[in-house]
Amino acid sequence: MAASQMTTTSFYGRSLLFPSTVEGTFKPSSFSHLGQFGGSLSSRNFRGLTVKAATVVAPKYTSLKPLGDRVLIKIKTVEEKTTGGILLPSSAQSKPQGGEVVAIGEGRTVGPNKVAVSVKTGAKVVYSKYAGTEVEFNGSNHLILKEDDIVGILDSDDVKDLKPLNDRVLIKVAEAEEKTAGGLLLTEASKDKPSIGTVVAVGPGPLDEEGKRKALSLSAGSTVMYSKYAGNDFKGTDGSDYIALRESDIMAVLS
Repeated sequence: MAASQMTTTSFYGRSLLFPSTVEGTFKPSSFSHLGQFGGSLSSRNFRGLTVKAATVVAPKYTSLKPLGDRVLIKIKTVEEKTTGGILLPSSAQSKPQGGEVVAIGEGRTVGPNKVAVSVKTGAKVVYSKYAGTEVEFNGSNHLILKEDDIVGILDSDDVKDLKPLNDRVLIKVAEAEEKTAGGLLLTEASKDKPSIGTVVAVGPGPLDEEGKRKALSLSAGSTVMYSKYAGNDFKGTDGSDYIALRESDIMAVLS
């Protein structure tokens, strides 16, 4: 991560206080080990840097009921080994983006109508990477977030089976060009991230001012161009790249 990005990044870790959420400013010396990622780190880079921890709920509380359109998700355990059985160090273990819905709010009012939360308890879901608030509850890590931060429902282990929610669209990313126009073979590092792909599935659409679903204009099978840095990236079991993003991040349909 470039040093210039460190000024706006929040670091998450487990709090030693009980129960609490820690928030404070740390000196550059506290992060001296981050230099291994490249770039120079100065006091200017860390001005206003905030460190947050998961909120720990005391054992005396046995129930956590989300309000409004919020959802409580039990976070899927981080993979500690690769598919080949190689033990991963903590730094290489990817932050999970999936879990099981364990509680939902009563919904929200849109216009004259009361709209219930569309996901049900027990559903396996995928959510936006940096959404929500982490909570340690009943000895497990949870995330409480708004329904709109849930990308889709995933009943299998393959992202191609994702059922997008609301205005989100699942796209299979086109493969990057292997060669330049002049015929030179490109290395992995020099390949441009493609921003073209094929629509695999679409959500039911966003809510209008009266709380009714407005269908998306896209359909499965369409080839589209989308914003280069939008959405959430996923890797399929077959090695293919997928991205889930909002319809508003799609710029054009290609034919």
